[in-house]
Amino acid sequence: MFTFSEENYLKAIYHLELDADKGISTNAIAKKLETKASSVTDMIKKLSEKEVVVYKKYKGVKLTDFGKKIAANIVRKHRLWEVFLVEKLNFSWDEVHDVAEQLEHIKSEKLVDQIDAFLGFPTHDPHGDPIPDKDGNLKTIEKSLLSTLSKNESGVCVGVDDSSSEFLKFLDKKGITLGKKITVLDKEDFDNSLSILIEEKKLSISYKIANNLYIQKT
Repeated sequence: MFTFSEENYLKAIYHLELDADKGISTNAIAKKLETKASSVTDMIKKLSEKEVVVYKKYKGVKLTDFGKKIAANIVRKHRLWEVFLVEKLNFSWDEVHDVAEQLEHIKSEKLVDQIDAFLGFPTHDPHGDPIPDKDGNLKTIEKSLLSTLSKNESGVCVGVDDSSSEFLKFLDKKGITLGKKITVLDKEDFDNSLSILIEEKKLSISYKIANNLYIQKT
């Protein structure tokens, strides 16, 4: 059994490993969890004793196969709960993260499996992130950041890089949601801001916004 804090560390390392090709530094973990590096060092020692991580000086932290399975299961629970909250309880996509953070620590595998089946075995959460299956496998799709598209290129919005409540509320105000087609009408050389067409609505968005929206090119 793992404590809530230990599970949060495993999940953080899991997410960091997805974008890394080498061990994760304790400083990166501290930044991810908004805690002190000394606290990370203490926790890594505990997790090493439980054989879910391996730490080598100057090479960083890596999840063991056992650690990856535990971490993927936590992520699976979190994202399934997000789908459940949005689809069955009418939560908005900007409300679900904090609630799912609490629900992801539920231990009952039967409950999670039943929710997965009840929802029709979804492959992605409301923010477009892939949901690991029972074995920890992820069904990924090829996607690009909107900021990388050229003039006259288009694609379907399939995810967000920033899942903060503030950003998601902003997207709702602008009518930018998953599944909508976005076409780049123009790009400004000065600041890389974009003029886009989303369905039949023209919008001007900053580079920062475009750099947080994932598109599957059409």
